[in-house]
Amino acid sequence: MDNIRNFSIIAHIDHGKSTLADRLIQECGGIEDRKMSEQMLDTMDIERERGITIKAQSVRLKYKKDGKEYILNLIDTPGHVDFSYEVSRSLASSEGALLVVDASQGVEAQTIANVYIALENDLELIPVINKIDLPAADPDRVKEDIENSIGLDCTDALEVSAKTGQGIKELLDAIIERIPAPKGDPKAPPKALIYDSWFDSYLGALALVRVFDGEIRKGQEVLVMGTGKKHEVLDLMYPHPIKPQKSEKIATGEIGIVVMGLKNIGDVQVGDTITDAKNPTPQPIEGFEEAKPFVFAGLYPIDTDKFEDLREALDKLKLNDASITYEPETSAALGFGFRVGFLGLLHMEVVKERLEREFGLDLIATAPTVTYKILKTDGEELEIQNPSELPPVQEIEKILEPYVKATIITPTEFLGNVITLLNEKRGVQTKMDYLTEDRVLLEYEIPMNEIVMDFYDKLKTVTKGYASFDYEPSGYKEGDLVKLDVRVAGEVVDALSIIVPKEKAQYRGRELVKKMKEIVPRQLFEVAIQASIGNKIIARETVKSMGKNVTAKCYGGDISRKRKLLEKQKAGKKRMKAIGKVQLPQEAFLTVLKID
Repeated sequence: MDNIRNFSIIAHIDHGKSTLADRLIQECGGIEDRKMSEQMLDTMDIERERGITIKAQSVRLKYKKDGKEYILNLIDTPGHVDFSYEVSRSLASSEGALLVVDASQGVEAQTIANVYIALENDLELIPVINKIDLPAADPDRVKEDIENSIGLDCTDALEVSAKTGQGIKELLDAIIERIPAPKGDPKAPPKALIYDSWFDSYLGALALVRVFDGEIRKGQEVLVMGTGKKHEVLDLMYPHPIKPQKSEKIATGEIGIVVMGLKNIGDVQVGDTITDAKNPTPQPIEGFEEAKPFVFAGLYPIDTDKFEDLREALDKLKLNDASITYEPETSAALGFGFRVGFLGLLHMEVVKERLEREFGLDLIATAPTVTYKILKTDGEELEIQNPSELPPVQEIEKILEPYVKATIITPTEFLGNVITLLNEKRGVQTKMDYLTEDRVLLEYEIPMNEIVMDFYDKLKTVTKGYASFDYEPSGYKEGDLVKLDVRVAGEVVDALSIIVPKEKAQYRGRELVKKMKEIVPRQLFEVAIQASIGNKIIARETVKSMGKNVTAKCYGGDISRKRKLLEKQKAGKKRMKAIGKVQLPQEAFLTVLKID
C-alpha cells in the first residue's frame, strides 16, 4: 500500500490536462510509443472533435524510483463547469491532485471552483504551471496569481510543458514524494466506493471502484449496499485506455473494474458501496453527493415509434453519466418523449449528441427551462419544470425562480462590457475584487433562467474569449414572471411556451413570431402566428397563403368573370383556414433557443 499513489488532474478548460496525462502515461511506459495518440484518455469521438474532456478517465501506471516500483492511479478530469460533478466524484477517490494552471492565462474561475472541491476532500494539492514553452508564458506572475486568489503556497510549484515533455520526470518524483499513500485496513471487511460505471454489450454493467478497506477477489460473493442485492464477482480488471489488465484481486487503496455480469442497469449506482456478502462492513461510505440538475429540456424522438429505444438509451447513458435525470412526458405537438435534467447547456448538447451517435436516434430538444416554485392562492406549493404545467394566472399568488451565485474573472479592459451584460440579465452585484492590476473577480446573483440560454457565449463574445465563468445554485427568489405562449393558426403549441420576465415579454414575443414567420412553411391558406400572455395577444405575424393563378385562363373579356373566379378562390381559402392544420418543421422548436 505504501507504494500506491491515487491522484487526479484538475484545471480550467484548455489548460492542458489531457496532454499532461498523455506525457505521464508515456514517461511511465504505460503505452508503447507506436500506439500513443493525442488525448489518449479521451475515448469518445465528441471529446476528440471538440477538444474537451467530458468523462473522467482512469489509468493505472507503474513507475520506478530509487529501485522501488510505484503504482500510480491517475484520473484525468473534465474542466468545463457543466462536468464539475465528474470532478467531485474523481476527487472523492483520490489522496492528491495536480492543480494545472496555464502559464500564459493564469488562474480562471473553474480553477478556483475545483480547488474548493479538492480542499473539501482534504487532498494534497501540487500546483503545476503548464505551457511554459509558449512565448507569452510568465510562470512567476502565475505563481503570484495562485497565491493571491487561492492562497496556495507556490514556492515549490512545478514548471512543465506537457507538449514538449519538459519537467515531466520531476513532476512524477514530486507526486511520489508529496502525495500521501492511501490509508485503510487490509484485514477489515471489504469496503469499495463505486465512482463510475458504464454498460458493455458483452460484460453487462461494469463498476469502477476505489477500495478503501479489505480486498475484492475474483469469485467472491459481494453485496451492493444501496440495492441490498448479492452478486458474484466474475472478473476484475485494472483500467487502461487500450485494453484493461486482468487481475485476481483488487487490494486496499487500489482502483479497479468489477465485472458482475449485471443485465439490470439499476443494480449499479454511482456512489454506492460494495462489500462482502458474508462479512459485510457495518457502515457504507458517506459524503457522496448526488448531482442536482439545473437545466431541463424535453427530448423527443422524431420517429414516434422510437420512444422505447430512447428509454433504453437513456437507461444505458445514465449508467455512464450519473448526473442526468429523466421522466416520461407527452406533448400535443411532439408526441411521447422525456423531460431530461442536465447540469448545464453544454451538458445538454453533449447528452443529445451522444444519444444520437451511440444509439442511432434522431431527436428534437425543446427549449431548456429551470425549476420554478409556484405558490398558489389556496396555499399549495408546486414545483414545475415545464411552462405548460403553469396553473392559470388567477390561481397564482407568486412565482419563485432559482438564482445562482456567478463568479466571473475578466481582464480589466472588458469590465464595462461584462457589467452591462450582467445588468441586462437582471444580475445583482455582491462582490468585486481586483486580483491583479489587470484582472477582476466579480460575484453576481443572477436568475438561472437568464443564463441557461446563451449567457456563456455572450460573455465570451464581449470579452474576446478571455473571461471565465463558474456558478453554483443559491436558492429561490420571487420574480415578476409570465408565461409566453405561441399560437399557430389559433392552436397553442405547448413545446414553444416559455416563462419570461414581464418587462421583456413584449420584446421576446415580437422576436419569436418574427423568427417563426421565416420558418413556418407556406400553406394553401393564410396562417396567423401569434404570441400571447394568457388570452391577450401581444404580437402577430401572418404567413401568406400560396395561391394558384385562377385567372390565367381568362383572355380579356369582362372583369366580372375574373372577379367571380377570385371570389370563389377566396371563399375556398376561408373554408380551408377554418379546418387547416399546420405541421411545424423541427427548426421551429429550435427558434426559441435563438431569441436574443
